[in-house]
Amino acid sequence: MTLPTEDTTTTDDDLQQMIAESDSGSRMPKGIPGTMLLLVPIFWSLFQLWYSSPLPFIFRFGVLNDTEARAIHLAFAIFLSFTAYPALSSSPRNRIPWQDWLFALVGAFCASYLYVFYTEVANRSGAPTGFDLWVAGIGMVLLLEATRRALGPPLMIVAMVFLVYTFAGAYMPDVIAHKGASFGKGMSHFWLTTEGVFGVALGVSTNFVFLFVLFGSLLDRAGAGNYFIQVAFSLLGHYRGGPAKAAVVSSGLSGIISGSSIANVVTTGTFTIPLMKRVGFPATKAGAIEVAASTNGQLTPPIMGAAAFLMVEYVGISYVEVIKHAILPAGISYVALFYIVHLEAVKAGMLGLPRPYKPTLAQSLMNFFGTIFGLCLLTAVVYYGVGWSKEMFGATASYVLGAAVLLSYIGLVRYAASVPPLQIDDPKSETLVMPPVGPTLKSGLYFLLPLVVLVWCLTVERFSPGLSAFWATLFMILIVISHRPLLALFRKEAAVTEALKNGFGDLIQGLTNGARNMIAIGVATAAAGIVVGAVTLTGVGLVMTEFVEFISGGNVILMLIFTAIISLILGMGLPTTANYIVVSTLMAPVIVALGAQNGLIVPLIAVHLFVFYFGILADDTPPVGLAAFAAAAIAQSDPIRTGVQGFIYDIRTAILPFMFIFNTQLLLIGIGSVFELILTIVSALAAMLVFAIATQGFWFVRTRWFEVITLLVVAFTLFRPGFWWEFVYPELVLRPSHEIVEIVESLPEDADVRLRVSGENLDGKSIEKIVLLPLGPQADGETRLAHAGLELLIDGDSVIVDAVDFGGPASKSGLDFDWQILEVQTPNERPPRQLMFLPALLLLAGVFLNQRRRYKLQQSELQHT
Repeated sequence: MTLPTEDTTTTDDDLQQMIAESDSGSRMPKGIPGTMLLLVPIFWSLFQLWYSSPLPFIFRFGVLNDTEARAIHLAFAIFLSFTAYPALSSSPRNRIPWQDWLFALVGAFCASYLYVFYTEVANRSGAPTGFDLWVAGIGMVLLLEATRRALGPPLMIVAMVFLVYTFAGAYMPDVIAHKGASFGKGMSHFWLTTEGVFGVALGVSTNFVFLFVLFGSLLDRAGAGNYFIQVAFSLLGHYRGGPAKAAVVSSGLSGIISGSSIANVVTTGTFTIPLMKRVGFPATKAGAIEVAASTNGQLTPPIMGAAAFLMVEYVGISYVEVIKHAILPAGISYVALFYIVHLEAVKAGMLGLPRPYKPTLAQSLMNFFGTIFGLCLLTAVVYYGVGWSKEMFGATASYVLGAAVLLSYIGLVRYAASVPPLQIDDPKSETLVMPPVGPTLKSGLYFLLPLVVLVWCLTVERFSPGLSAFWATLFMILIVISHRPLLALFRKEAAVTEALKNGFGDLIQGLTNGARNMIAIGVATAAAGIVVGAVTLTGVGLVMTEFVEFISGGNVILMLIFTAIISLILGMGLPTTANYIVVSTLMAPVIVALGAQNGLIVPLIAVHLFVFYFGILADDTPPVGLAAFAAAAIAQSDPIRTGVQGFIYDIRTAILPFMFIFNTQLLLIGIGSVFELILTIVSALAAMLVFAIATQGFWFVRTRWFEVITLLVVAFTLFRPGFWWEFVYPELVLRPSHEIVEIVESLPEDADVRLRVSGENLDGKSIEKIVLLPLGPQADGETRLAHAGLELLIDGDSVIVDAVDFGGPASKSGLDFDWQILEVQTPNERPPRQLMFLPALLLLAGVFLNQRRRYKLQQSELQHT
């Protein structure tokens, strides 16, 4: 890849080539090979739609189990890796060499082997034949090569390192040595079971991720990307630094469409970056703002990056729960970036673009409150109307609701036809007129309906992510085909037939693009499965625990910093999904285990989100942040400086994972009332804005060093009030273990009991840690302990674990028989820790008054001069 510099002119073709090289494959042959590269992705998309739908069970045909579906999914991915991605930078793009056809066909056969010979392989489980092992070995080599082509060498190298470690364990240094595995055992484990390549990660790619990527591809093909950009621009372009603010909002909306940071940068950045430069932003900062906004798109619910779907399986919670935990950090991160842009505009004395029509204050207020009231009313009508229809129509309610959605779509298209179609202005032109807000909003409201269907299926109907995406994608297919003909019909244009033809063309292109965008994700999840398989086969996870404990000295902060650095380094070469799989597999159990040994109970979802955040931040981390390269290409700036500036803007996102590890209320965990929820949201938002002021070094005027320190202390206090409160009022009261039965009986219903325990782990090493056990409904102490899966032997002051229920809460927490309960830790009755907000706000008020005084003095001096 040629790195763009300030003297390089980058064309749209160069940008599309950059996306193709990283996301969909840059080979575009003509003739029969070109037709194959069109048909195979379409068949892949149709297969995924069929597999995710209820149709196989309705027609009792084509019903596949998870393993069979994963095998077919990987077969498509490997075939397209060899045909769509050239082997070398010098390889031809306009034709497919014969050896690539051979590799594609052999690789597809090896990947589909578990589907073709499923019964035979299952019947000889654990006793593979020689042919099984040949297929597994060849398949492994071709998978590694497919990974190199689609993703570059880094993930291939990581996978090879773990393969070498698996087979050469006996020759490793003592600290990481193991007995090793034979070729037969290793290949059987990696390729013929669901412990390796065909494991959970590939299953998530098959069941969930493909349809969400396809949904985004169709939405983009229909024109939603341009609609989101134009709406953001029409609403925000007239403010200070308006184009940059529009970039933040449109990139957040485009994150719904694209799970790729690079594609997100190019989609919105082609329009917004030249506009930002035009109103006064330096090229480096214009590119950096787009990078920061685009990378964060993968953090934003309801449709997050592919790794978010892996959390569903790895953490064992629903996707709705993932959304719930992720929504507050993502929201305040975007608000803070918006505010950073505002501060940059104020610092530079920028103005917004002129508006074609300026409403009065009364009109603005009426429009604002009218919109809020309208949304509330619409939400109430939809929610209660659906509930009423289910009671009224019973089993036929789904058909009634489907008809209602269809009528709403037709009505919104007719509404859109009443305004002229959106025009894509050239952001580099001398004169640029901001699009009017009203007509711009009207022109594409129907694009929101599939998102409503998706969110409704996920959150209200509680369908699986795959089934929810299926219904939303099916509706999106209808829109892609029909919206242009309907617009032409309602506008009484003659070209209805031509519009219908274009609609089917958009559908074919959307199905093709969706599948081609999945090639890299498909092979990445398969290759990352090698790492997961190596961990389960060799037990290297326990070695990692000891290693991290050694280098961090048991310090949780150092352990988290170490994990963040690993994520950033790996993320320079690995895509977010593969990075998440590798780091979470190795480090998530370590953080949870070592945290518990140091008295910190870390929810598993918090650890996985921590890894997820830093994997995404790697997209703009120099020297290999591909999103920064794309933005620099558009801005005509230096890519390294653009990446550094983008990471500076993203520091606000980088601190969030550290905060929610220690204050899980930021993930909406442990919030007991509506007031506490509101207080959590407001304090988190205030903390993030204060942190943005501190890192930007500007509020009303430039901040001084002592103001920066004060602001950082205020932000930290608003994020973690319990840190200071602990010095005054300890959070926990330590009580002797022999009182455990009485203590458990006195705790409220559905409470948890916190215990400090000690015992020997599987390696015979004596450890001490904190465990948290759920107690269930109110009952006597022994019954509640039994609910937690625990039987105790109390002898004087000594409390020993007598028995542990297999699979129960106590067993899952790591407790075993003969472990000792050292003490019971109960919550201390103390004033609310949020009282620490008061001194923090007083400090903030002091900085505010000092800033205002200096600002007025500065303005007075300007007036005199």
